Amino acid sequence: MSSAALGVHPLVDALADQIRACWQQLPDLQPLAVDPELEAISGSLDGEDLFIRNELRCSRGLRKLHLETARLGAGLQILHCVFFPDPRFNLPVFGADIVAGRGVVSAAIVDLSPVAGSLPEAVTRRLGALPQRRFSQERELPEWGTIFSPFVRFVRPADAAEEQQFIALVSDYLAVLAQGCRDVDPQPIDHPDTVKRHQGQLSYCRQQKRNDKTRRVLEKAFNPTWADRYIEELLFDDPAPLG
Repeated sequence: MSSAALGVHPLVDALADQIRACWQQLPDLQPLAVDPELEAISGSLDGEDLFIRNELRCSRGLRKLHLETARLGAGLQILHCVFFPDPRFNLPVFGADIVAGRGVVSAAIVDLSPVAGSLPEAVTRRLGALPQRRFSQERELPEWGTIFSPFVRFVRPADAAEEQQFIALVSDYLAVLAQGCRDVDPQPIDHPDTVKRHQGQLSYCRQQKRNDKTRRVLEKAFNPTWADRYIEELLFDDPAPLG
């Protein structure tokens, strides 16, 4: 059955395909094991079927690339994507999310977020040189949005043209990250900067876990214990201890 027949918003599929294509720009891309129980998930929420699919990869400089797509009945669709850097590399966290339903995208966000106070100088320079992509409806960041960079874009695409602009924006940011992965050399595991980035990534994950909306939906569709496991082990798992 086609995505259209299932009621999936075209932006969700199009952006997921674009992200998978951008994976191929990353050096030493490898599959990353995912628990079969968490790879393809089915549940029920308010009498509607809930489906979640998770895809994981890793590459040079990035400890985990996570792409999650979810659909609730014929209404709500979510795309959630986070690329977590290996703390030995001076790289940002990539994040992109879409919330769509019944033909409308209510929220679309993308950022390269710093893990140690500020973005690497080369990333800042490349982001500043990107073409300006304009959207008619900018959205206000959530309370916990202090983790984002000055380059974060949080918008409500108004039409198909702006949806294509958002896909292009995500591609721009992923190209900047891919260049960083190719250029940056790792530092020793006990280097002070590595330790600082490790602590910064722990803080990033803690802030993301403050999004109670995600937890409430998962608890209602499954149960609190399962929701905790999904968030702690898959969505925002802490980087491995240094040592």
